Amino acid sequence: MVGTANPQLVFVHGIGGLRNAEAEREQWLRALATGVRAAGQAELVSALTQGWLAEVRFADYSDLFNTRGAQGGALGSELDPSDEQVLSGLLEAMVDELTEQYPPDSGTRDATVIEQARHHVDALSSGSHAQGVGEFARRLVWVTTTLLQLPGLRQGAQWANGRAFALYLSQVARYLNRHGDRAALGSAIRSRVLEGLDPARPLVVVSHSLGTVVAYEALHDYEGPVALWVTLGSPLALGGVVLQRLVPRPPSCPEGVGVWHNFWDRNDVVVGRPQLADWIAPSSRGVKAQTAPVKSGGVWTHTATRYLEHAEVAGPIVKALVP
Repeated sequence: MVGTANPQLVFVHGIGGLRNAEAEREQWLRALATGVRAAGQAELVSALTQGWLAEVRFADYSDLFNTRGAQGGALGSELDPSDEQVLSGLLEAMVDELTEQYPPDSGTRDATVIEQARHHVDALSSGSHAQGVGEFARRLVWVTTTLLQLPGLRQGAQWANGRAFALYLSQVARYLNRHGDRAALGSAIRSRVLEGLDPARPLVVVSHSLGTVVAYEALHDYEGPVALWVTLGSPLALGGVVLQRLVPRPPSCPEGVGVWHNFWDRNDVVVGRPQLADWIAPSSRGVKAQTAPVKSGGVWTHTATRYLEHAEVAGPIVKALVP
């Protein structure tokens, strides 16, 4: 642990609709407490949940994505034409990940569904959406609706339908698109993560999904020590679509990070899985991602709370918070 001051614990969320920061802070804390008990450290639960162990903050930037009522509005109104290349690449990377699990020659229904999805992704990437962003949005929903026919993805995701899935995936493209007002959007999001942090006090960051990309870039600008950075369900290693758009480049572990743990679930389709540890270079101190799989039963594997309930995830977090 760095220093003796009361540490800071920051949760960084991923894609989704408008958040209630206080309610989600409590949900993440409850899930973390479940994992802490599973890790055999039940005596620390009260100190964690009551705020004695650390100052806990949920860094909420959801309103920056949802200012025009994205949950109920038209998908096309949320997309800029310059977002299309990023989003097409993201879907192509997701389909490639799924193809490894369900090869075309396996003859299964799932493999057939993935091939159908690939056909729609190819149409997105080929320029056949030249009629405008409205046509692109329609084709995008065809892809996501097709993918949700897969039992593993349908059960592993919290998205009710293909439109919601597409809408929230588009946030990844809007963040990674550095053109025009998208650059200002990214800067504002990172400011939310760093807001109020004290570089003189130790920091633990737990980030999920798109939040791992945001945290990666924000921590490169952070001047204080980061005792532990945890990434959950991270798309950081999704080849050209994410990895090659990270800033700074070439990608490397932020210098202030003392330990980096990365966790992924096999049924979490938006993650780059084991490649992350190999494709993101160590910091100058030699710190790099220590990556490991977890297996979540039931539904909704792509949620931070499902990850936090695992002993192997919660254990290192609470250890880093104890003086």
